[in-house]
Amino acid sequence: MQNVRRHIALLATPNAQALEVTGPIEVFAMANRKLREAGRSGANTYDISLISAVEDLHIYSASGLRILAERCYSECQEPIDTLLIAGGLDLWSASDHPDLLEWIRKQEKQVRRIASVCTGAFVLAEAGLLEGKRVTTHWYFAQQLQERFPATIVDPEPIFIRSGKLATSAGVTAGLDLALALVEEDLGLDISLRVARALVLFLRRSEGENQISTSLALQGTTRLPLREIPIYILEHLSDDLSVEALAARLSMSPRNFSRVFAEEFNRTPATFVEELRLDTARRLLNESEKSMDEIAANCGFGGADQLRRAFKRKFGYTPPALRAAR
Repeated sequence: MQNVRRHIALLATPNAQALEVTGPIEVFAMANRKLREAGRSGANTYDISLISAVEDLHIYSASGLRILAERCYSECQEPIDTLLIAGGLDLWSASDHPDLLEWIRKQEKQVRRIASVCTGAFVLAEAGLLEGKRVTTHWYFAQQLQERFPATIVDPEPIFIRSGKLATSAGVTAGLDLALALVEEDLGLDISLRVARALVLFLRRSEGENQISTSLALQGTTRLPLREIPIYILEHLSDDLSVEALAARLSMSPRNFSRVFAEEFNRTPATFVEELRLDTARRLLNESEKSMDEIAANCGFGGADQLRRAFKRKFGYTPPALRAAR
């Protein structure tokens, strides 16, 4: 089975914020590590590169930290799967760099995804890629982005917005949330949860969450043990994950646990468990050499027959059919 390496290129402006550069890179790098730990040797892993928007390869972060890019964008010849453009709190304009803007326009036609972090949205706008699009950026610069590019629809509230192959995200840590969402799209919920836990991130802050006081609001309304339940489920797929067992773990009644869980995760505990079991099984079938019996046992199914029935009901095809097609 061929392992396809997805090239993630992060284009940094000369004064990009350090965390907006390193944060997404760490998410994709951790995903590679977690794939190996999960035994998914056939998964499509990431090649990650940091490229500069100018000939000077130094990124001068506002914090004083200097980061050295591998090369200038003009030297990047290999195909890019996902292009991320990171800006900073000191706004930088690409208007004096027409070659860069032309390169970005060319990449937009070729890449599978293109995204911005913080004021990287201004670079996308200067390249003419945001006209008529609903986008976001750091709340402090939202009005300025709207005034400079009136054909763009700027929403200052979401932490990130996705529209087809285009994504824009808010400042600083929102870049990690976006990167985590891209990892989930590529590699599944199980790997994104493992990455989130390894990096001590809040589990999957959603696209619709607001930029302002998001973490404080979550701390005030979310029970910390409940936030760990997805990880517990992931790491105990072969165990008893009934509502009663999960509720007992949190010293809650099954009825109250079911209600609170549904409010937090927009699905019932049983649905969540089945989705995670089937998603993990599908990816193990496609990206490992484990037998049907091994996968069924690892994912909490009574046997290969039970896995086959659940798989057919959920996806419309059987596990052997999936393996035959890979």
